[in-house]
Amino acid sequence: QLQLAESGGGLVQPGGSLRLACVADGMSLEYYAIAWYRQAPGKGREGVACISVEGNRHTYKDSVAGRFTVSKDHAKNTAYLQMDSLQPEDTAIYYCAGRRTLCTASGALPAADSWGQGTQVTVSS
Repeated sequence: QLQLAESGGGLVQPGGSLRLACVADGMSLEYYAIAWYRQAPGKGREGVACISVEGNRHTYKDSVAGRFTVSKDHAKNTAYLQMDSLQPEDTAIYYCAGRRTLCTASGALPAADSWGQGTQVTVSS
């Protein structure tokens, strides 16, 4: 069973950058697509970025395209979310999720069945 654990969250000023990591255990990420989701206070969980099983296709939510970059390192069994030009509206708990399926065009992973515990990202001056 795939187990995931996020890290790298924190407090950053508007315009700043953070890199989140999603370390996998139990299974190899070579066989899983990984998506990053976020949930802001009082809002539902939304997908923001997804990388295919092979790692050669990426999709993003429109509001983060051009600012966020998703990647996988199969040797380290870790996925990453590089977040640049962060804005206060990016404040949320960020989760990674995995499944052996295709990403949606908007950065989500349908019926993902493996989830991490989340890491808090706060963008504030």
